[in-house]
Amino acid sequence: MDEIVKIDTIDKYNKLYGLETMHPLVGVVDLTKATAYPNHIRMNMGIYSLFLKQTICGDLKYGKKLYDYQEGTIVSFAPGQVIGIDLKEDARPSSVGIVFHPDLIRGTSLGENIKQYSFFSYEVNEALHVSEEEKQIIIDCLDKVRIELSHAIDKHSKILIAKNIELLLDYCMRFYERQFNTRSKVNKDILVQFEKLLDDYFQGRNAENKGYPTVKYFADKVFLSPNYFGDLIKKETGQTAQQHILSKLISLAKDRIVNSNRPVSDIAYELGFQYAQHFSRLFKKNVGCSPNEYKKMNIL
Repeated sequence: MDEIVKIDTIDKYNKLYGLETMHPLVGVVDLTKATAYPNHIRMNMGIYSLFLKQTICGDLKYGKKLYDYQEGTIVSFAPGQVIGIDLKEDARPSSVGIVFHPDLIRGTSLGENIKQYSFFSYEVNEALHVSEEEKQIIIDCLDKVRIELSHAIDKHSKILIAKNIELLLDYCMRFYERQFNTRSKVNKDILVQFEKLLDDYFQGRNAENKGYPTVKYFADKVFLSPNYFGDLIKKETGQTAQQHILSKLISLAKDRIVNSNRPVSDIAYELGFQYAQHFSRLFKKNVGCSPNEYKKMNIL
């Protein structure tokens, strides 16, 4: 197994490719200017990174899966993720992008909002495919950061760099939304699968054996990352995947409470709750009354 190299500083990343470090916490990367090319490497990222790939030259892996990563696509990674690069022999990548350390954005609006950019945790078959116009916007955003890095560091540097990175990420959010729209047919197919998986989960004994279902459980079933799956469901339904699961559970709970004489504890167990009081609290929070009160109100 290949050794995993920890990349937790901008300088370590730049040295890997023989690039100059202009700022200790951020770098705009142009791999056409690299003087070193690691063809086979696994990296544990301690920094944020986002890249636009401009030629087909090899494979990029996240975990054990190949990224949907061809010419004209954008991929991004957050600290803590392990990625593998497997380039063709003598291949010279021509990706451009940005790497930045978490310390750069602490105390900035980007630092406060970084978790909203859920695409940092997308994986297989989830790369962003961009048009020529969108590519140019990405490159223009990178150029703004590069220009700022060419200036001497002053009291404005950190906030201006962070704001320009935030602008770049906001554009990526817009482009991903466009991609969700253009893949509407595929997304609707996944939504249908999700509905069937939900029905199967609660109709069988999965809930009793495995407990209350998680978003990750269903994301894994349709071969998507939890973040991408959640964003897709929100785009198609207006609800988060977690809200969708909860709505299904409450609907089933209402049916079982009204249509059977079983105690609430049995119904709670069937729906994946170890303790009836947890189920009762959740039910009351979402319905406005306890399971027993709901049953009394709906007796014909």
